[in-house]
Amino acid sequence: MKPFNLPIRFGLATSAALILYFLALAFFNLHTNIFFSLFNIVITGFGIYEAIKYRRRNEGSNFDYEKGFSTGIVTGFMATLLFTVFFTLYTTEINLNYLPQLSEEWFRNINFKGIVYFTVAIMGFATSLVLTLSFMQLFKKSNNTIGQKA
Repeated sequence: MKPFNLPIRFGLATSAALILYFLALAFFNLHTNIFFSLFNIVITGFGIYEAIKYRRRNEGSNFDYEKGFSTGIVTGFMATLLFTVFFTLYTTEINLNYLPQLSEEWFRNINFKGIVYFTVAIMGFATSLVLTLSFMQLFKKSNNTIGQKA
């Protein structure tokens, strides 16, 4: 398997889960409540965790920090890019009233269309980076020398 097939596959699955979650919120008219977006961290984290875990299992003793880190970053960034594209299409083509509703509810009618897309992308990238660094603490090989005395 090529090195980036796995994270791209997991990135696609993670973005699909993010999109389905957003559409489920939209179905119940809860998508304008920004606090529900906190669950995106859980969805993204699960995708990154599973991608790194799967890569570690496939690589066996060849698994190292670099391979795990690149798997997590590519997975998270792929999911973020695809979700940001979907979000942009949703707000510009599907539901033109979404951003005005969000603005009225949270930001007192500030015209902020461009900054919303940028914020969605930056939050996703930052989440991906932090979660990948965190999960790699679980998956990295330990350099501890048990039983050795100085």
